[in-house]
Amino acid sequence: MNPKYSLVVPVYNEETTIMELYRRMEAVMDELGEVELILVNDGSRDRTLWLLRELHKKDPRVCYLSLSRNFGHQIAVTAGLNFVRGQAIVILDADLQDPPELIPLMVEKWQQGYHVVYAQRTQRRQEGWFKRLFAYVFYRLLRSLADVDIPSDTGDFCLMDRQVVDVLNTMPERNRYIRGLRSWVGLPQTAIHYERDPRFAGEVKYTFHKSLSLAANGLVSFSRIPLRLSTYIGLVAAAVAILMAVLVLYWRIITPSSPLTGFATIMIAIFFLGAVQLVSIGILGEYVGRIYEEVKGRPLYVLSEVGGFLENSPKTDERKKEWGNE
Repeated sequence: MNPKYSLVVPVYNEETTIMELYRRMEAVMDELGEVELILVNDGSRDRTLWLLRELHKKDPRVCYLSLSRNFGHQIAVTAGLNFVRGQAIVILDADLQDPPELIPLMVEKWQQGYHVVYAQRTQRRQEGWFKRLFAYVFYRLLRSLADVDIPSDTGDFCLMDRQVVDVLNTMPERNRYIRGLRSWVGLPQTAIHYERDPRFAGEVKYTFHKSLSLAANGLVSFSRIPLRLSTYIGLVAAAVAILMAVLVLYWRIITPSSPLTGFATIMIAIFFLGAVQLVSIGILGEYVGRIYEEVKGRPLYVLSEVGGFLENSPKTDERKKEWGNE
């Protein structure tokens, strides 16, 4: 029989947190009843995969997928969503910054008729001021520029109805931003508020560079305003260039000895126009790069091992073939 609830957790080099994660998730699973816990190993290089195998032997509710290499957090989440069997699907991270104890509250909201229940942070404990400022600015910038309403201060920690997950699984795009995609679906959504805990153990996996890349991906994936912005900047630069040409001609005729008509003025104009061109090309390159990634048509990920999904069933074989395991 298929479980009623599916819990998806991407893991990457989390050998120091896996057992504590399972301990806290076990209490939640016992409360929920018919549940499966899907742990997605995203190419870990430590003992994470071995621990997943041991947990699967200990508890048949624990299933695992192992990707052939590190494909990234959003792709690991996507792999888990491709295999879920429940009617309500919860996504959370393995570092325990998102408390599993909130899952029953999410289930209550789902039972009230909401298709998406997302966790919204009211506070980030033990995070530096720069990261908090970056997150604050980014989420509000994204919400003001995106084509869909993406709630501020939310991550991937959420519950989604089966209908929402089925829609997400039909989306073939590679540059995935799950929190934006679930908003794009547009079905009834609500929030629960919580204070985000510090990481339980181990090193932070989402470095500033990865956070910046995810932010750029979210902005480019859900807004065309950057393209229009480059056009507007070009128009402003053209207007400034025309104004400068008129001023230089005026100064040359009226005050030929003015230093404003010399080398410095020319260099400033060249640097200004060059900067505008490079910024515009960079913005265009972000969009062209995503087109390039999409048209190659490669599978999103490759599985190296599957545990707990009736490996010999036709449905599992079909999924493995679809995602690069013929």
